Amino acid sequence: MPEAPDPARSANPGPFRLADLSQTAPTRFRVTPDEAQRARIAEALDLSGLRKVLFEGAIKPLGKRGWRLEGRLGATVIQPCIATLAPVTTRIDTDVQRTFLPPDLLDEPEPGSEVEMPEDDTTEALGEMIDPTPVMIEALALAAPDYPRAPDAPKMEAEARPPGAAPIREEETKPFAGLAGLKQQLEKGEDEDG
Repeated sequence: MPEAPDPARSANPGPFRLADLSQTAPTRFRVTPDEAQRARIAEALDLSGLRKVLFEGAIKPLGKRGWRLEGRLGATVIQPCIATLAPVTTRIDTDVQRTFLPPDLLDEPEPGSEVEMPEDDTTEALGEMIDPTPVMIEALALAAPDYPRAPDAPKMEAEARPPGAAPIREEETKPFAGLAGLKQQLEKGEDEDG
């Protein structure tokens, strides 16, 4: 959980050069985009509107070579309902964490090789600066609903099939649904044999 903001540093949105970060104490930040910045962020994230955005927290040293950004993001996003296109307002309040490590400490895959997605997607390569604003925008994109729905929106059902074909029943889409019946038949057969 981020520490309480320091009023002396509360207006500093970054970016922070690594040389300017304290090696012993957290460097606090507070990002509050103005109306024009919020409009650009909303457009980039395909939102209808964005208001009351506040991202604050601290950047702390992590050992001798890494840094940890911990913050709290609060925002109100407005998106079109997926069913009616009516505006849907969602309040977002979420904790955000990022770890910045030198590239030589990260497991970088060979170009063109196949790799699994890492479980920890909060670790990034350390550059010359740490900027809370792109972290805020990414966190906002991840926290905004993928399919916003107005409370009074009708339930949507979709069906895709070739002309003249019978609709697929829900049971047919579950490949293991018939196994329970098969198991009962096998058990019943064993009981009769035994």
